[in-house]
Amino acid sequence: MEKVRDSSRKLVRELGFMRPTLASTGLPISAVHALIEIGGNEAMTAGMLSEILNLEKSSVSRMLRKLVDTGEIEERTSPGDARSKLLTLTARGKATLAAIDSFGQNQVAAAFRHLSDDQRSTVVAGLIAYAEALHTVRAGK
Repeated sequence: MEKVRDSSRKLVRELGFMRPTLASTGLPISAVHALIEIGGNEAMTAGMLSEILNLEKSSVSRMLRKLVDTGEIEERTSPGDARSKLLTLTARGKATLAAIDSFGQNQVAAAFRHLSDDQRSTVVAGLIAYAEALHTVRAGK
């Protein structure tokens, strides 16, 4: 258990999550994750984003307001429910997401160059299983 906890802390540090901004964007970590999730979903609401990111709705609301103000995202009224707003990336947000994706892909590729094919497969399978187990615990399943 202690080795997993130590490795988890090291991953957080090595991936840059201790810095105030992430992926050379100038955006806070939560905003980077919000752009990734919004960009990967056609119809996302603030409530859905709050659940995915495991953040309080009030925190997500403040973050989204800043992303709207900086031109990264826009809110549109949902055709199915006028009380609900759908979040989408703007052209600027899509460019930011492309930069985030490139940064992340380069980071993983650089690390994977130091691993054998078998080690890569083990890392991928292990991280998927670990992330899913953590989600299961949080979801109370």
